[in-house]
Amino acid sequence: MDSTRALPGSPRALATEAVHAGRDDLARQGLHAPPIDLSTTYPSYDSRGEAARIDAFATTGAEPEGPPVYGRLGNPTVARFETALARLEGTGSAVAFASGMAALTAVLLVRASAGLRHVVAVRPLYGCSDHLLTAGLLGSEVTWTDPAGITDALRPDTGLVLVESPANPTLAELDLRAVAHACGTVPLLADNTFATPVLQRPAEQGARLVLHSATKYLGGHGDVMAGVVACDEEFAGQLRQVRFATGGVLHPLAGYLLLRGLATLPVRVRAASANAAELARRLAVDPRVSRVHYPRIGGAMVAFEVTGDPHEVIAAVRLITPAVSLGSVDTLIQHPASISHRIVDADDRRGAGVSDRLLRLSVGLEDVEDLWTDLDGALGSASAPAGARGTARQATANL
Repeated sequence: MDSTRALPGSPRALATEAVHAGRDDLARQGLHAPPIDLSTTYPSYDSRGEAARIDAFATTGAEPEGPPVYGRLGNPTVARFETALARLEGTGSAVAFASGMAALTAVLLVRASAGLRHVVAVRPLYGCSDHLLTAGLLGSEVTWTDPAGITDALRPDTGLVLVESPANPTLAELDLRAVAHACGTVPLLADNTFATPVLQRPAEQGARLVLHSATKYLGGHGDVMAGVVACDEEFAGQLRQVRFATGGVLHPLAGYLLLRGLATLPVRVRAASANAAELARRLAVDPRVSRVHYPRIGGAMVAFEVTGDPHEVIAAVRLITPAVSLGSVDTLIQHPASISHRIVDADDRRGAGVSDRLLRLSVGLEDVEDLWTDLDGALGSASAPAGARGTARQATANL
């Protein structure tokens, strides 16, 4: 995605929007940094007017006009982040939650409240998203299919089609425009956590809902947990009503940190992506690696399958952080089959391409030579089973 070009519906480029969206009124108020509003409740001497605003919210879920009422209805600091993210994704609105899973839960509850409990989904997904659907914890029923089978999987009670591209953790990519066409009138939710709006904007390709675990790249520093759904205002109103009823609100300090994170998002994604592409290139020709997954769209995530013991690689890194999550300024490595996708049935996990030898690398902003030195040493410490070395390598076409 070219950050020097103006965004649709805006005269400003993405890099400019990332810095200024949600902050446009600050200078006129004599402010430079966005204020953090920590209030949970707001005084009002106009109880009739307050009642009218609450009634209006109960009807449409629209943000109440006038002064805030209560923290569960909305918060001014969080609203700034929502405004900014919607501008970057090219949607009318965005609704923030306490985590990515809280955001997905709210979407499923909105559809279930309309009697549309059936979901069509494409694997792989983030492991907990997979589990939430498979376990039927919200009374939902899921049909798993490949992209070509989406249309045939739709039913009268289908409320949602859920995909992730690039997918967690294999980085498999989908043609989102073709998927959206296959959905017909059923809303498509695209998890855009890995790509971010810097690399793709699913709403431009037909997705009605764009999900982010904002904990990852949007925050970018491993110090905030959040989720957000970018969508049209009609769906946003329904999400706000669910958020109010269930209490999955985002803390104002988290909203502030996310807004700050967005300001550097294009710069971070470009720099980390350059590191990731170089590491993917080196891994693709390394005899200790049997396969490399790196998306054509680019990005800062690399997945690779080792010929040796993946657990020994995890144990041997020294600069790279062995930890779950992703999208931070430092490089993280984890073993999906043991952690992020452990909750997925083993046969389903392997069927989706998540092998027991797969490692997922979230590449950060360190010097690429330092990263390679650490990764090279860790790969060298992993013993390979007899006959495994020299296994044919397979990498994506853009390496």
